[in-house]
Amino acid sequence: MTPTDTSVPVVLDRVSVAIGGRPILRDVDLTVHAGDMVTLLGPNGSGKSTLVRALTGLLPVARGEVRLFGTPLDDFGDWQRVGFVPQRSTATGGVPATVREVVASGRVGRRRLLRPTSAADRSAVESALEVVGLAERASYGVSQLSGGQQQRVLIARALAGEPDLLVLDEPTAGVDLPNQQALADALRRLKERGATIVLVAHEIGPMMPLIDRTVVMRDGWVAYDGPPLTQEVASHAHHHHDHDVPGGHDHAPHVSSPFDWERRNRS
Repeated sequence: MTPTDTSVPVVLDRVSVAIGGRPILRDVDLTVHAGDMVTLLGPNGSGKSTLVRALTGLLPVARGEVRLFGTPLDDFGDWQRVGFVPQRSTATGGVPATVREVVASGRVGRRRLLRPTSAADRSAVESALEVVGLAERASYGVSQLSGGQQQRVLIARALAGEPDLLVLDEPTAGVDLPNQQALADALRRLKERGATIVLVAHEIGPMMPLIDRTVVMRDGWVAYDGPPLTQEVASHAHHHHDHDVPGGHDHAPHVSSPFDWERRNRS
């Protein structure tokens, strides 16, 4: 593999991230190959969420380089190829919206500025709603849904963009088994289309058969990178599953990312 291999969706090359002067990631090397589903595990403070936020441009890199599809992150502009599902509680960003409206926002990167929605856009939105099992609730307000259903709305929003790379940060935290199964079904469909998936997961559950590789983080380092771990071992590796920074949120200088939609909605 060359440093500019466009067939490789994700490369982290000796990446370090510090938040408030505190090192969170330390010289992390990680390569994710096309079509693979990689799950990130590790205890509280290990760097899992920081890693996915760095690779999606939501956190600045102090040292090293992130490359998406062979392009350094600072130069990457093909964001319609990337979908991001953040942690729970951000389904509406404080803005009243229906399920269909939130899912349709995932198509924005596929449309030219000021162009109306096309038949392809509408088809992708309906397909995404069907995949996550929310077609019958498309006209509901997102605030009317349960937490697990709201998480599925965010997944449908990412799926509607038909991404080549999907990054999910703790999508199963606090989600019941039926919603976990719906998520697994959605990811299976995406994987069958050839997409690459990076998943920070607490409850692996129904997704276990889909996983190609497990990466375990410890204190900002990659402690394990290899074949999928069993549920028992994975649960032990991820015994504590809160955010990487005490208090539940990473704090860092804001950097531009197309996934920083929640901040934009609040402004």
